[in-house]
Amino acid sequence: MIRFFLKERISDLEFREGRRVTLDEVAKATGIHRTTLSKIANKKGYNCTTDNLDKLCEFFGCRIEDVAEYLAAEQRPDL
Repeated sequence: MIRFFLKERISDLEFREGRRVTLDEVAKATGIHRTTLSKIANKKGYNCTTDNLDKLCEFFGCRIEDVAEYLAAEQRPDL
C-alpha cells in the first residue's frame, strides 16, 4: 500500500507562509482536480498517477518520498 503525506505537506506550507492553504488552491496551482486531491489526502490506498505525484512534488518543492511512501503488508495498520 502507498501512504500519502498531502495533509502534512499542506500543513508545512501553511506554517512556512503563515497562512491557510486550501485544497482548492493546490488544485488550481497543480491542475489536479480538487476531488482527486481530497481522495489522495483521505482515502487509504488511493491509486494516484505518477503525473499527479510529479505535480505535487513540483508544487511543494519536495522529493517523492516527502509526498508518498510504500508500506509493506506487515506495516499496514488495517491488516
